[in-house]
Amino acid sequence: MIGVITVDVPATQSASNTKPDERVREESRLKKLLSKPELGSVSGAILVLLFFAVFAGDSGMFSADGILNWTTVSAQLGILAIGACLLMIAGEFDLSIGSMIGFAGMMIAIPATYWGWPVWVSIIFAMAGAMAIGALIGYTVVRTGLPSFIVSLAFLFILRGLTIALSILMTNKTIISGVSEIAENDWLAPFFGGELGTSFFQWLVTKGWLEAYADGTPVFTGIPMVVVWCLVLATVSSWVLMRTSFGNWIFATGGDDKAAKNVGVPTDKVKILLFVFTAFCAALYASCQVLEFGSAAADRGLLKEFEAIIAVVIGGALLTGGYGSVIGACFGALIFGVVQMGIFFTGINSDWFRVFLGVMLLMAVLFNNYIRKRVTEAR
Repeated sequence: MIGVITVDVPATQSASNTKPDERVREESRLKKLLSKPELGSVSGAILVLLFFAVFAGDSGMFSADGILNWTTVSAQLGILAIGACLLMIAGEFDLSIGSMIGFAGMMIAIPATYWGWPVWVSIIFAMAGAMAIGALIGYTVVRTGLPSFIVSLAFLFILRGLTIALSILMTNKTIISGVSEIAENDWLAPFFGGELGTSFFQWLVTKGWLEAYADGTPVFTGIPMVVVWCLVLATVSSWVLMRTSFGNWIFATGGDDKAAKNVGVPTDKVKILLFVFTAFCAALYASCQVLEFGSAAADRGLLKEFEAIIAVVIGGALLTGGYGSVIGACFGALIFGVVQMGIFFTGINSDWFRVFLGVMLLMAVLFNNYIRKRVTEAR
């Protein structure tokens, strides 16, 4: 006969087994929401859109043509903001972005119009040259240990000076036109200066679902390629930042450079690659501008580096590095575009635009500092 042995478990022991593990901390949804870098820019974009919907709703700002205008402006800055965002998360700055736009534009226009190069060769030449300069800036930063603010500021003046001096030396001009005629049959030009979905929007006109001009041309002819490029860059960059080990390296590099290097993160490589990517974004912006307007100018991109930084900071990135979001930077660029075109549609003096940007930057920094303190205290 087999007996059954029973063991009485004390009530205190049974109760202890049901207690939650103190090592696991649960966060409320509100705290999780506050920890999102893009919270401020998303809420800010909603408020800005609501503001102009009330005060400029009947001005055509939210018609098909009006939406195209401020979306295009936002996408142009968004391309620059994406590159600047990743670099700022890594704890570095690139103030040469604006000058790089003018320099890359000239590297496209001069070979195409004066040297007889195909436009596609000129675009590749400009992008390769810009990325090489970006690598040089990054290499200088990591090898010398100088602040990237100073190094890139030096290249801001170097590139702007080279753009003006070389364009006058080679062409005796600072504005080079005639690119559109050369690019008409070029296979690569439509990827930068063309539009996506033209046949679809023409079909919408035939169905009566989209407005058209008297000659039957759609008011909204297609999605500009600069918008397409911005969406592609935002998607890929956000995935890399949030879903890959390289994205973790970016956060680690910006959070604590020395600690990241001690655990095996190739911080120097990360920084150089991000400087290269930022230069690529500037060259991409320049390519879209040159193909859209059919010309290049030595003063293109003036102050764009500061506008990109403003968009990134509004998007939730910290100036100290280690914290930020590509999506937030894109919404920061959206705020910029909506305000710039909204001021035009409402008839407000455009001189107030810079004032608004300064106020937005200050508010964003204060808000992000408050959120960072709340998140730090919660941890």
